Amino acid sequence: MRVVLVAGGPELELADLEAFKEEGVYWIGVDRGTLYLLNRGIIPQAAFGDFDSVTAEEWRLIQQQVEVVHQFPPEKDETDLEIALMKAMEMKPEQLFILGATGGRLDHFFGTMSLLTSKYIVGSDTQIEVVDRFNRLSICGPGTRKAWKDPNYKYFSFFPVSGEVTGFTLDGFKYPLENHTVQAGSTLYVSNELAGESGTFSFTGGILMVVRSSDD
Repeated sequence: MRVVLVAGGPELELADLEAFKEEGVYWIGVDRGTLYLLNRGIIPQAAFGDFDSVTAEEWRLIQQQVEVVHQFPPEKDETDLEIALMKAMEMKPEQLFILGATGGRLDHFFGTMSLLTSKYIVGSDTQIEVVDRFNRLSICGPGTRKAWKDPNYKYFSFFPVSGEVTGFTLDGFKYPLENHTVQAGSTLYVSNELAGESGTFSFTGGILMVVRSSDD
């Protein structure tokens, strides 16, 4: 099962929603992200948020178009995105894509990163990616993963989010590595590329942020 969650970040940063359309996709709107979906002819199966970023007219449209709407008070302990993400994780999807969560306010962005590095998320079997026009970001636990060439996201950058990452190995990359310890504060692992059509990256300990990006 694939879940696509669309948050209310700057609309100009939003990835092309057409790329995520396929049979059986479960769409979730988060606050103003619900409007982004409706404006593109996509009616989400559910919407979550306090909806304090929409006008009265836009709120009426959401209520008319979306069958399941969960509204929460603006003053709460969790962000709208956290509430929606936890509900999505209860569905145990194979894939979960988060759109509309980058750009704009840095506190919102770091809040999203904090969510993705929680043990509940990292320890799940769900493949989670944050995607915008220029980037695809994922948080990974130890293991070996295959990477495929994609002209839309040609660069690979790797960042430790748990102090350090041990046993880090890159095979099939322009700048290969073997059994490195990735420490915070180093830019050695920024802007790598695949040497061919595919490669692998692996590590034995820690939590790793992987960012695939492009210039345009």
